[in-house]
Amino acid sequence: MTEAHYGDTAVLALHYQNDVLHPEGVIRVGIDANSPERDRLIATAEALLERARSREMPIVHVRVAYRPDGADIIRNAPIFRNVAAQGAVQDGTWGAEFYSSLAPHYTSQREFVVKHSRINAFFGSQLEEILRVLGVSRLLVAGVATHSVVESTVRHAVDMGFEVDVAADACSAADLSVHRASLHSMSLIARILSSADLAQAYPTE
Repeated sequence: MTEAHYGDTAVLALHYQNDVLHPEGVIRVGIDANSPERDRLIATAEALLERARSREMPIVHVRVAYRPDGADIIRNAPIFRNVAAQGAVQDGTWGAEFYSSLAPHYTSQREFVVKHSRINAFFGSQLEEILRVLGVSRLLVAGVATHSVVESTVRHAVDMGFEVDVAADACSAADLSVHRASLHSMSLIARILSSADLAQAYPTE
């Protein structure tokens, strides 16, 4: 496996928010409040962000959020209708905030925050603009859920010409079989890296 060029790579951390990850969150990607899977996922995501920071790689933290009245939620698909019905990720609320241990370092010039309101993190957001300013050619993508924002964003990024790695162990879905199927599907267009693969491809000093 060839090593990535750190200066050419940015990390995309997708939807590490309270409503998605916290035991009291509204969505919780289907992970039970007391599931060890939650702790494993969070610990792996923490390690990913720490690895990126140690290598001074830029990190773009992507959050999904909507108006408290839900007026800006498109309702053309079940996923959006469910968000509206649950009152999830309402902008300005605790649920829409980043999970504390996975929050951006806001004082860092190499960390950015992007807000969006669809499935694909590029759609209707500043994500492409930020990546072009950074001048990166490769993305290291992680987040929840695997088959939703992660896969949709990865496919768009590949079509735009980015090389893409997926930090598989820092992704999750409610149904692990769906998670695995999504990783398998993305393997046609991206490198799927386990934690061991990630340590080899992106070693720390």
